[in-house]
Amino acid sequence: MKGIVFTEFLEMVEEKFGLEVVDYIIESSELASEGIYTAVGTYDFFEMQQLLVHLSEVSKIPINDLIYTYGLYFFKTLTSHHGDIFKYYNSPIEMVASIENHIHVQVKKIYPDAELPTFKIVEQNEQSLSLIYKSERAMFMFAKALMEKTFEYYHENVDIQYNLLNDKGTEVKFLINSHG
Repeated sequence: MKGIVFTEFLEMVEEKFGLEVVDYIIESSELASEGIYTAVGTYDFFEMQQLLVHLSEVSKIPINDLIYTYGLYFFKTLTSHHGDIFKYYNSPIEMVASIENHIHVQVKKIYPDAELPTFKIVEQNEQSLSLIYKSERAMFMFAKALMEKTFEYYHENVDIQYNLLNDKGTEVKFLINSHG
């Protein structure tokens, strides 16, 4: 997992929960990196899992809710580093539908070793999109948050529902309906 995901996560934890909580979750985890991350580095997802588990313990917030909150927070990183991507799309439906065949292709050019989820379009029209998310990391709530923020960026209301296709959350079907 790319280091920027870790650095931004710890920044969010500090902002929302305080530096003491950052120290606690790092010290409570067994991290090969010792909790020292660089944005361009690559780290084991197991470290993120440990940080999330310990943050959930101390905050009493379920892990999926923390992942969702982090996705909302991470969106500003995407817009500040890659804001030009939005000019290529006329609508948030178009943009979300392009994740697999355009956006992730561009990410792979920048970060060739990035391990990204896959998104397969099931059905698409101007107002709705159905897609299947697959990732062994089961961070579908992160994806949901980024999708919601994309619609907000385009000033459109959206209803995003999801169905877990397995108990682990490694395959999830999203149903997205735009309300202009």
